[in-house]
Amino acid sequence: MIDVKHVRKSFGEKVVLQDISSTMQTGKCNLIIGTSGSGKTVLMKIMIGLIQPDAGEICYDGKDIVTMDAEDRKQLRQQVGMLFQGSALFDSQTVEENVMFPLQMFTNMSYKERKKRVNEVLEKVNLKDANKKYPAEISGGMMKRVGIARAIVMNPKYLFCDEPNSGLDPQTSGLIDELVHDITVENNITTVINTHDMNSVMDIGDHILFMTEGLRQWEGTKDDIIFSKNKRLNDFIFASDFLQDAKAKRMEEVEEKK
Repeated sequence: MIDVKHVRKSFGEKVVLQDISSTMQTGKCNLIIGTSGSGKTVLMKIMIGLIQPDAGEICYDGKDIVTMDAEDRKQLRQQVGMLFQGSALFDSQTVEENVMFPLQMFTNMSYKERKKRVNEVLEKVNLKDANKKYPAEISGGMMKRVGIARAIVMNPKYLFCDEPNSGLDPQTSGLIDELVHDITVENNITTVINTHDMNSVMDIGDHILFMTEGLRQWEGTKDDIIFSKNKRLNDFIFASDFLQDAKAKRMEEVEEKK
């Protein structure tokens, strides 16, 4: 669990985050959504310790990363996996070498142990025979899966995903969403996803934080969205006819469960 408590951040005179509080729940996909300039990217960077807030706390299972000393923060970061927007793979390294990189940096495992762990996570993301391929030899969707494999190779307690579906076609995006969700549930990870993909919101939004202009505008689940009266949220989520249809279908599904 990650508790965000009264976080504020300004750059000069520009206020980016205004008293943001939220709880990112364990074993669930926690999505941060909002328009460009809403502050969601800054919030994620604060959560992983890349930016220091002006005020507030970011508590990982009760421990505040904002006030941690360097050694404690280093230990915490070894429990954090990160999937970057562009996958951020090393072009000159094979898939196997990319995934093995964190193990080389942060563990004392033997090569045999590292190799075994790499094969385990590559199989988990359906890339069993891709070890010796280079990033230039695989598709964008496969690169994302390599990025996921690298993010989970250290068995993290917390997983951050920055626009995981950026640049992918809808079908591949759906597969990435399903993979991230399954990994989250199976390993009881606290997963935080920064996304513009409204299909992701409706498919895997266990917990959703909607931000506008640095404010927490709305918070709830993908089912709560269906019945929300928040105009800004509805305008943002259901802007297209496709998503209007998805809303109507989900409303029917939710009503049938009652």
